[in-house]
Amino acid sequence: MSSPVSVWLEIAHHPAHRVGGWAFVRLAAGEVSGTAGGERRVDLERTSFLALIAALRDLAPGAPVELHSSSPHILAIPRRIAAAEAGEHPPAENLDLWAQATTTLRARTVVMRRGESAPRTPSAFSAAWAELARDRAKDKGPFSSAIPKPNLAKAGVPGG
Repeated sequence: MSSPVSVWLEIAHHPAHRVGGWAFVRLAAGEVSGTAGGERRVDLERTSFLALIAALRDLAPGAPVELHSSSPHILAIPRRIAAAEAGEHPPAENLDLWAQATTTLRARTVVMRRGESAPRTPSAFSAAWAELARDRAKDKGPFSSAIPKPNLAKAGVPGG
């Protein structure tokens, strides 16, 4: 069995401006990569789903994943999907993203872990980039782009 892909995913949402940003750092097969993105006119739920889908989108089906996040909204997504599928609290909004997140999670073995947001950790690094992404989305609109390799070298990824 291959070692799991480690993903550190964080979000930043500003409810008054309805703008959200996300960023993730990924360690897969010894390689560190990362992406940040954001969008305007989004609620917290939509930001959370967009972030999760982006972080897992291009991983191989069946891939084992350890997803670390300090965001309770990210960590709650699998529970919320399970509850909705059981008929408890079915979603009323963001149905497109509920379907994508459900499909994305089902295609992989994802273990959710509470991320440590201490300085010089991948979670803190991702949180800082999520805030930058939120601010950029506020001014520029929707976007997604790779985090530059020189910056990723400072992400604090263990073994990366």
